[in-house]
Amino acid sequence: MPKLLDQPRYKCAMAAMQTVQAITKALPILHSGPGCADKLQGGNYGGSGHFAPRIFPCTNLNEKDVVFGGSERLRETIENALKIVNADMYVVVSSCSSEIIGDDMEEVIRSFKDAEKPVIFASTAGFKGNNFMGHEWVIQAIIEQYLKPAAHKTKGLVNIWAGVPQHDPFWHGNLVELENLIAQLGLTANTIFGYDRGIKNIDRIPEAEFNLLVSPWVGLHSVKLLQEKFGTPYLHLPTLPIGSFETSKFLRAVGDFAGVDKQKVEELITENERKYYYYIERFADVFLETRVMSKRFVVVSDAQYALAITKFLVNDVGLFPSKQYITDNTPDEYQEQIRKEFKVLNYGIEAEVAYLSDGYLIQNEIKDTYFTGYPLIIGSSWEKKIAQKTQAHYLAVSWPVNERLVINSSYVGYGGGLKLLEDIYSVVLTRFN
Repeated sequence: MPKLLDQPRYKCAMAAMQTVQAITKALPILHSGPGCADKLQGGNYGGSGHFAPRIFPCTNLNEKDVVFGGSERLRETIENALKIVNADMYVVVSSCSSEIIGDDMEEVIRSFKDAEKPVIFASTAGFKGNNFMGHEWVIQAIIEQYLKPAAHKTKGLVNIWAGVPQHDPFWHGNLVELENLIAQLGLTANTIFGYDRGIKNIDRIPEAEFNLLVSPWVGLHSVKLLQEKFGTPYLHLPTLPIGSFETSKFLRAVGDFAGVDKQKVEELITENERKYYYYIERFADVFLETRVMSKRFVVVSDAQYALAITKFLVNDVGLFPSKQYITDNTPDEYQEQIRKEFKVLNYGIEAEVAYLSDGYLIQNEIKDTYFTGYPLIIGSSWEKKIAQKTQAHYLAVSWPVNERLVINSSYVGYGGGLKLLEDIYSVVLTRFN
């Protein structure tokens, strides 16, 4: 009997078209039936722009193609896209229907190896996994089918990988802040997603001295593949740095890996922390008002935000975690290591973790939890109703977010921690004002 999944927190793998779209002038070509792109995009997540989902080239597979195959239709679609659409890279992504009928898409793509612009292929059928995996498969396609070894390594150049573009509402701002932190260390950041990045930054990937992965598990396969293909070492930091404690830890780890002078790193941290705690002290009367703030909190999100926000709220804010819920269907091989990260909290505190994707089960557990006063629930728009039932303070930070518009905000770094405090206390204070 098939299992129903209530209130899913992810999409099918073909939503990796959003990963392609986040690369400036990279164009997804969909080998799918009509409607997939529009259904998978959805919401106020910044998917318009130069190439919007409703104008993606698509093979529009029909019943005849399912019977006789859609390879020729794919070939025609790519040919026309190359003629009509001005892109720097064309990425074919597959659907359930195109893979079930057995089209040899790789053979079709090989026939375009001499095209004026690069054409590559990523297998992203929905039955293979969700969009977190689809994101990895697009990056894998770029590495294996496009990148060439560099003539030299560029000193101080660092590739940064973090999160899933567009699915994470804060993806662009977070990447920019990670770049800023790297720049403070005297290093040069290279990212391929977002404003004015694109193919020129992709071409520089093999030049980097090392790859920096800031994510619990998404992207780990990619940096290992880059190490295997180009000999580029990688530094894996599982926690997205939010607030003073984790950001200072981040700067020390990256500085040590890159060989940056330790005194310079400590001076940088001291100055940043002085500014951070200056703002904290100014609003200490608000933060110490015990009638206002929750004593316990729950995060319902993907592994990236569940871990990062838990560490911030314990280490910087001094709150106590109830059970935390990771909703991204984390592969089994990563779960135990991530679980250990929730035990590395200040004051000897440990957080219990549940890997659950079903909103019905999550909300039933939250409903039956004793929180000692008003709980703080940080999650997605799916948590709004359970927050109302439990009289919780509630903030949506991860997909789906329907009641907020996030343009270029970030929760990364010292400033990101202050921004998250602003957002939380803006919600908290509405109860009493």
